[in-house]
Amino acid sequence: MQLKFYEETDKQLIEQYTITEQQLRYTKSPQASIELAKSEASRHPILAMKEGRFVTFFVLHEKEGVIPYSANEQAILIRSFSTDFHEQGKGYAKKALQLIPSFVQRYFPAINELVLSVDMPNRAAQELYKKCGFVDEGVRVTGFDDELIVMSYDLERNKLD
Repeated sequence: MQLKFYEETDKQLIEQYTITEQQLRYTKSPQASIELAKSEASRHPILAMKEGRFVTFFVLHEKEGVIPYSANEQAILIRSFSTDFHEQGKGYAKKALQLIPSFVQRYFPAINELVLSVDMPNRAAQELYKKCGFVDEGVRVTGFDDELIVMSYDLERNKLD
């Protein structure tokens, strides 16, 4: 699996990506996220590709995107994380999460922390994030419908060589 920045040439892949109403309770669609990124340079849509297939999507949001979740100016927020409905249960979300630290270190070398938020009722996602090294340090913020758990991954502590 590899991670890549979204490009306009990926538009057809985005249109074929399946996200369900259930998933949309917890995340934005890739289409909506890409539209926001067009007007906000601090948002970076990322595609996780497996053997030429687009399987997982997320946005890396720097600067003002992190502010509600962390006071660390060197943090980057992972948002709008989803896996194509037809590709769920194959370990792609976990693999993408495992690749994010090295991707961020390569393309955003000043960043020292990954931050994400997860809806309180979304226990499966919470467990996945914990397995991938994210820590719940007790920070809570209010989301649209639910309270959100803020989780972080310290890139310095988990330094990749």
